[in-house]
Amino acid sequence: MKDENKLGLIVVGLLLGIFMSAMDQTIVATAMGTIVADLGGLDKFVWVTSAYLVTEMAGMPIFGKLSDMYGRKRFFMLGIFLFLVGSILCGTAHSIVQLSIYRAIQGVGGGALMPIAFAIVFDVFPPEKRGKMGGLFGAVFGVSSIVGPLLGSFITDTWSWHWVFYINLPIGIAAMLLLGIYYHESSQHNKQQIDWWGAGTLIVAVVCLMFGLELGGKEYAWDSTEIMSLLAAFVAFSAAFLFIETKAKDPIISFKMFKKRLFATSSLLSVFYGASFMVPIVFIPIFVQGVYGGSATNSGLILLPMLLGNVVSSMMGGTLAQKFSFRTLMLISAVLLIPGIGLLGTISSDTPRVVLTVYMVLTGLGVGFSFSVVSIAAIQNFSPRDYGSVNSTISFVRELGMTISLVIYGTIQSHIMFGDLTNKIAMLGSKAFKGIDFSEPRVLLSPELRKHMPVDVLHKMTDILSSSVATTFIWTLVPACLALITVLFMGKEKMKMFGPPVQEQSKNQD
Repeated sequence: MKDENKLGLIVVGLLLGIFMSAMDQTIVATAMGTIVADLGGLDKFVWVTSAYLVTEMAGMPIFGKLSDMYGRKRFFMLGIFLFLVGSILCGTAHSIVQLSIYRAIQGVGGGALMPIAFAIVFDVFPPEKRGKMGGLFGAVFGVSSIVGPLLGSFITDTWSWHWVFYINLPIGIAAMLLLGIYYHESSQHNKQQIDWWGAGTLIVAVVCLMFGLELGGKEYAWDSTEIMSLLAAFVAFSAAFLFIETKAKDPIISFKMFKKRLFATSSLLSVFYGASFMVPIVFIPIFVQGVYGGSATNSGLILLPMLLGNVVSSMMGGTLAQKFSFRTLMLISAVLLIPGIGLLGTISSDTPRVVLTVYMVLTGLGVGFSFSVVSIAAIQNFSPRDYGSVNSTISFVRELGMTISLVIYGTIQSHIMFGDLTNKIAMLGSKAFKGIDFSEPRVLLSPELRKHMPVDVLHKMTDILSSSVATTFIWTLVPACLALITVLFMGKEKMKMFGPPVQEQSKNQD
């Protein structure tokens, strides 16, 4: 088989791995209303996503460093295997807590996929093709975001939500076969010491922070011993991690990378865009199914305009990075993102679907640039031996933004909704109406249960839900505006166009 054909099959394998991982986020988000209606736990539904993000985020810098040391292929394959194991377990879950635990296993595998895939692309493609490949990867991420809601809606309504996880199996197996057969990387790797102490303190710090933010104000008071202990542990282990990384010979996250302005600004943008992207993805399906009513298909289809915008701007960003500076492209992105998020902050139970669609398109166009442009900009000034670490660090900080924002904004939305709901229940009474307890808001997400609710009560509860989601979007303007400020410091650099791919360098050396 010709080298070009082999390279094409390798790319297909990588894209399938990225497609599977990215699609999983939106397919689960689409099915979330039905999952909560079945399992309960509306106050805990963000755990399903945050558990995945925590373990994915913690695994990214570790897998990135290991891929630099021992090769990309073995750890990419391991990531797919763990992701599939987690998917099988998720399909068997019988409670929201159990599902969250299985999603954490999925996240461990997901932590290897995106950063190593980008590193492989930069290994095998010359610079003049990397922009197009970055746009292609961003486009696949966007396409998966479109297919995910549609497929999630169809599977959830036709069979059951359990099958949204099993769909990963054929995709993951195909990716493993293609890469296992056709990808033969160079045996020359950068042997280093594994920073196990740094990895351990990082994971413990992240987990303590997530549990502290998630449980605070819900299971325990903010000033309780449990929450204060978790937050104190986060500070202690974060300090230990920073100290260890300054002393380690081969740190998991090298702070020297942040001395490069383009990498530092790209890292900040990854945090802010990660936060701005995750809030609409999670809360719009809940809004649509809880306020407009209907099945998971409604919430899945309503995400399409935003995700189509993601695809368009992601592909444009990767292609235009060769002609325009990174700052120019990201300024366009921020100028679209801020009004989009701001308009989402005005939605209510009376907002027409057409109007919500326009707001989603604008937001999607704004976010999409970050998928391709930021990743290309971050790796701009580094040598091939650092590609794995650089990509994993950027992916790590993006997931950090997603994870922290999801917990913070989930807490904001839950606090507002349950506070207002408590007041309404006190006024209306919490007795069940035809067997339905109004104190359990998951009735809003079940079309069957909604039919048994008095019309005036249903309207009051949907108003509470829509108000809580709108206020959450208003708070999301904070990271969106911070992104705009960060873009101004990016400088005028464009994508560089020189140097052979890593595998060609290896052949020349041989």
